[in-house]
Amino acid sequence: MKFLSLAPFVPSGRDFAASKQLFLELGFTIAWDAGDYVSFAKDGCTFILQQYDNVDFAQNFMLTVGIENADAFWQEVSEKQLPERFGIKLSKPVQQPYGKEVNIIDIAGVCWHFVE
Repeated sequence: MKFLSLAPFVPSGRDFAASKQLFLELGFTIAWDAGDYVSFAKDGCTFILQQYDNVDFAQNFMLTVGIENADAFWQEVSEKQLPERFGIKLSKPVQQPYGKEVNIIDIAGVCWHFVE
C-alpha cells in the first residue's frame, strides 16, 4: 500500500484568525477553508489548522519542515517582524546533527522545526 500524503491537524491556540494570518505570512496558501478547519499548503507540504486551544497539547506538539536555506528563512521571518507582530518565538539558525535548524514556537505553543 502506497501512502500518498500526511496532513497533521495543528491547534490554532486562542486566536484562530491570527494563527491563520501567521501561516499566510510564512508563505503558506489556503487550499480549502471549512470554517473551524483550514488546509494550508506550500511546495507539497500540507497541514490542517484546527480552531482548537489546548495549551498542554500544543506545547507538546512538534513538526519538522524541510527547507532549502535556514539562514534565508530566518532572515525573511525576521524582516517581516513576525515575532513582534504575532507574539511568536523565533530562534536563530543552529547547526544540529541532522541539519541547520530554525525553530518557531507559534501562537498556540506548537514548536515548528524548519530544517535545512
